[in-house]
Amino acid sequence: MQTQQILQNNLPEEMRQAALAPLPRMQPLDGPWLRFDAAYAPQMALRRRLIDQRRSEVIGQVSGAEAALAECLERVLEDLPERFRRDRDRVIGPDGVAVEIDRDDPLATMGRMLQQDICVLLPGQGEHMLAAAVLCFPASWTLVEKLGRPLSRIHDPVAEYDPDVAARVQRFFDAIRPERPLWRANHLRYDDPALFQPRSEADPRPVGGAGAAYERAEHQTLLRLPETGAVIFAIHTVVVRAQTR
Repeated sequence: MQTQQILQNNLPEEMRQAALAPLPRMQPLDGPWLRFDAAYAPQMALRRRLIDQRRSEVIGQVSGAEAALAECLERVLEDLPERFRRDRDRVIGPDGVAVEIDRDDPLATMGRMLQQDICVLLPGQGEHMLAAAVLCFPASWTLVEKLGRPLSRIHDPVAEYDPDVAARVQRFFDAIRPERPLWRANHLRYDDPALFQPRSEADPRPVGGAGAAYERAEHQTLLRLPETGAVIFAIHTVVVRAQTR
């Protein structure tokens, strides 16, 4: 589907450095939790095509997520970055495209508006569980395999996500306060710059070596919603040409 390369000009140094920290790499967020950059227009064009043409692959929710999604959409509308303009029941983004606010379809509304993917996790029996997401830019995972799963099961194929790391991550999720969001970053080498890269757990991505042509990083923000207690996990994806081959 994606015929063009959509690349940012550079990888922010804060993301590069944050990705080097020991797992789980959580730190307080200093600044807005919703982000956009110079690749907004082409990334958004791709996001809207994916939502229109492959909705079942990029949008999903479990029963019981409705209240959290409603609260999530309202928080997004309250915290829209500069260069986003609210016009009654529409939001006009930096690309000039007007997106209708459909409160009956909050995931698609956010997916057509935001450069970030949005995952919503609900407290469960000892672990938070992925209850809903609009995930247009998966980095080698599929929404259908993770939806409804607890954090440890979501990260099951990740070798570094051992029981110690899983327990520390859950403690961070439990401790997130609505007024104090957190963020982290990851950084991987890829041979393919495509943003939409779903892969099954049964078909893991080959590890990109030092000679891979592209760097792919994610700025991941975690924010608790005060009414439902859900945690928003927002993912801003950056893909650049590798500094060295």
